[in-house]
Amino acid sequence: MPVLRPILSTVLLLGGTGEARRLAGALAGTPGLRVVSSLAGRVKAPSLPAGEVRIGGFGGTTGLVQWLRDNRVDAVVDATHPFAARITAHAVRACAATGTPLLVLSRPGWTAGPGDRWHWVPSLDAAARLLPELGGRVFLTTGRQDLAVFADLDLWFLVRTVDPPEPPVPRHAEVLLARGPFTVDGERDLLERHRIDVVVTKDSGGIMTAAKLIAARDAGIPVVVQRRPPLPTGPGVERAESVEDAVTWTQNLLQT
Repeated sequence: MPVLRPILSTVLLLGGTGEARRLAGALAGTPGLRVVSSLAGRVKAPSLPAGEVRIGGFGGTTGLVQWLRDNRVDAVVDATHPFAARITAHAVRACAATGTPLLVLSRPGWTAGPGDRWHWVPSLDAAARLLPELGGRVFLTTGRQDLAVFADLDLWFLVRTVDPPEPPVPRHAEVLLARGPFTVDGERDLLERHRIDVVVTKDSGGIMTAAKLIAARDAGIPVVVQRRPPLPTGPGVERAESVEDAVTWTQNLLQT
């Protein structure tokens, strides 16, 4: 087995997801490697990864370019949420400007199976237009920052978020504060107790919040799923779908 040499000094890990925390934990303690996890700061009490952590934005592409240079960053791993398109775009442009290798770690999306009644939509605006055709009691799991598009609908919503949402929110809504992972039995009980007709979610992928999809399938409830934004492209941009692949990518840079 080749010996890892301490050539790569600093990796910036754009985090906030379970995969990002696992990656930080896997890389923590690697000789010669400084891993800095950056969190956006949108959650009041985030689950912190192992190692060094910074919280807050960079100030767009220009600010990120300056941070990469000031900290002599040798590589960036973007392990943000699949719908965090803005920070990913900043990372692509900043890494191109500085010649920094970039790996985008994006977990696979969900795939409908037998018995699923999924309705794919390109946006939450499209989801809002579709909802009145599907039911009057909605389980909304799209995050607290995307509620305005549902505010004027004359439907009842169960809104689940990690932190309390800010207005505008749907007129007829009950807010449930909870953080995953969730169980199938728990989601079944939730759908039955609140007499849910339809579920709205984003194609986040992963197992942390997938239980609601199984529960909806078992109950014969339709699910409206927002498609992911397109994956980024650009010079020096590579992709991975697993933490293990991201660890290998980083180790290969160490051996170069």
